[in-house]
Amino acid sequence: QLSAGFAHSCALRATGAVVCWGDNQYGQLGNNTLVSSTTPVPVSGLSDARQIAVGYGHSCALRANGAITCWGANWYGQLGNNSLVDSKIPVPVSGVSGAAQVASGVLHSCALSSSGTVKCWGANWNGQLGNGTLNDSQTPVSVIGLSDVLQISAGQLHSCALRQTGAVHCWGDNAYGELGNGALTGETTPVAVSGLTGVV
Repeated sequence: QLSAGFAHSCALRATGAVVCWGDNQYGQLGNNTLVSSTTPVPVSGLSDARQIAVGYGHSCALRANGAITCWGANWYGQLGNNSLVDSKIPVPVSGVSGAAQVASGVLHSCALSSSGTVKCWGANWNGQLGNGTLNDSQTPVSVIGLSDVLQISAGQLHSCALRQTGAVHCWGDNAYGELGNGALTGETTPVAVSGLTGVV
């Protein structure tokens, strides 16, 4: 698997190890340095990853046990470890277990649980955490009203979820209509994308 961010990328190897390359000024390569690399370098202490997601200055990995670890920039809590301190190595996201997927936006990330619920953390200026507020969060908060989600995706200032019904719900910034609900008003909780069914 491969994930590309703003100026760095990461790859998941068959062994469960993760390698990253590119910009490393915030530690987003995860190799315990701040030295950028033109070739892949191993992420420290990560050998059981199942999925990766890369944001602007941070990276995250879903581990085999359903936990999530993140590393890199942490200005708004996007590492989810109840701090605002950047990390050059992976740190556990607080209060996440049984995760099935992780998605990273520019300054926030979200986790899908195996039960179909979603939690998000990090920057929330536009409601992209989906918890009904505009407050940033250094730890995961529950997205309101979602309990049957199959897949998640995070953009710059908004997030979306595919539901078991084949419908899609999105939340956050809507200045360009990115929520797909026929409006240009942001939403702090999920709204249905208009006329979209049968999504797989």
